[in-house]
Amino acid sequence: MALAGKFEPLDSGRVPRFAGIPTFMRLPVADPAEVDIALVGVPFDGGVTNRAGTRHGPRELRNQSSLMRRVHHVTGVSPYDLLRVGDCGDVPVDPINLAKSLEAIAAFYAALRRSGATPISAGGDHLVSLPILRGLVVDGPVGLIQFDAHSDTYDSFFGNPYNHGTPFRRAIEEGLVDPKRMVQIGLRGSISDAGNYDFAKACGTRMIFIEEFDRRGPDDVMDEALEILGSGPAYATFDIDAIDPSMAPGTGTPEIGGITTREAQRMVRRLAGLNLIGADLVEVSPPFDPSGLTALTGATLMFELLCAVAPGVAAHRGARAGV
Repeated sequence: MALAGKFEPLDSGRVPRFAGIPTFMRLPVADPAEVDIALVGVPFDGGVTNRAGTRHGPRELRNQSSLMRRVHHVTGVSPYDLLRVGDCGDVPVDPINLAKSLEAIAAFYAALRRSGATPISAGGDHLVSLPILRGLVVDGPVGLIQFDAHSDTYDSFFGNPYNHGTPFRRAIEEGLVDPKRMVQIGLRGSISDAGNYDFAKACGTRMIFIEEFDRRGPDDVMDEALEILGSGPAYATFDIDAIDPSMAPGTGTPEIGGITTREAQRMVRRLAGLNLIGADLVEVSPPFDPSGLTALTGATLMFELLCAVAPGVAAHRGARAGV
């Protein structure tokens, strides 16, 4: 039975999917203090080193999320029956000042954490994960599961240590992420230097390249990932370029030979029950995919993340009293 109150997606049998104000999952706009799970947009691509456009990701992800329905067809989870979920808007970023944007994102998520809501975020380029973690992590480093074609543990580009190729090196250095409780799945593609992965390897990060993934399959890989993450607090991040570009071409740094959408869904479902402090879906760049397929894939994975996160939030913290 649905929780009483206003936190329900619009009924597509009453309001057509093409009508109404576009919000994540057709949910009401809400203040973080009102909800258990906050869906948030981070429209920022100031960390991109080549093809920009992910600043437009949250808006198109909202549009495509109108196709999401209420109940997960495999798990039977209806997140809106477990918790109050709302669209808490976009972080107020500065499109021409990287430093100010990082500060604004961190401050937004720190306030969100104090409100008690668990965020599921839509980027934006992958640099946004760093200030999100800065805002959320207060009691020591957390575990991290990262679905990605790239490690994003490089040191700098163009002499700048803050870009979408460096967020998790900075997160490890800042004590936000425990590299020994960190798993990266789907890595592939040519690299600019033979030492690109040295930092992550030296820290003890578990790196699962696509060739190993192909040999073992998604279930075996996730068995190991969940064992590494354990029961402690963790964060999940999904870069859309983990998906093969034949299925998600709208991203800034595509790499052929990626995981399929079905494999991605299968793995995200395994996150259910983890002690997740938040999750994000990043690097959707609508200008590179006018068909909307990439944004639809991203919105579907956001729903998968929502259905995986909701039981864990309910189990670890419980839903709030009725509003």
